[in-house]
Amino acid sequence: MVPPAKPARRPGRRPPLQQSAHAANEASGKRASAKGAATRRHIIAIATALFTKQGYNTTSIETVLEKSGASRGALYHHFNSKEALYAAVLEAVEARIAETTAEASRHLRDPREALRAGCNAFIGLARDTTVRQIVLLDAPAVVGWQKWRGIDARFGFGQLKAGLTNAAKAGRIRPELVDTMSHILLAALLEVALLIAQAKDPRDAMRRGRAAIDELLGALLSGHK
Repeated sequence: MVPPAKPARRPGRRPPLQQSAHAANEASGKRASAKGAATRRHIIAIATALFTKQGYNTTSIETVLEKSGASRGALYHHFNSKEALYAAVLEAVEARIAETTAEASRHLRDPREALRAGCNAFIGLARDTTVRQIVLLDAPAVVGWQKWRGIDARFGFGQLKAGLTNAAKAGRIRPELVDTMSHILLAALLEVALLIAQAKDPRDAMRRGRAAIDELLGALLSGHK
């Protein structure tokens, strides 16, 4: 008597034991990935506090390791140098700035008022101790002027360009000038923020800076024929 043939296996389908092992490996990989991401965020948070309080030059990797409780291997797995760690901190702070400025103008429909609110929020952050130390004072020297401007442009430039694009749609500026004006406005905001960060009287510098940017916006958005 011929024994019955075994049912054919569907192409690409794993046996039950292989499926179970694959699922377990996948779950383990996700847990490891989540743990790694959490470790990275923790190191960045600790480094942010240290760079804010002590500055870049006086903050050592040893101090970061001590305060974070992370192993040397874990830190260097995510950041291959102190400068790389600082760059990650800088990007995190820049992301927070972008969120703050976006929130300040989120519910405003008038293009000028939206830009004004976002610019005022950015200028106000120049007195934030973390923004002042990490973004405005240390960043140009640590990562270099070009990279610093590149990081800031990646977060801030897009917001300014979107705001000026809305202004162009409303007939406030010529559409072909949106990109150039975005660069001009970003450069002006950074210079004002630097003046505030380095001023002996930051409050007065902020008042004058906001007035200057407001006048600049008025000139840029005065409409065109």
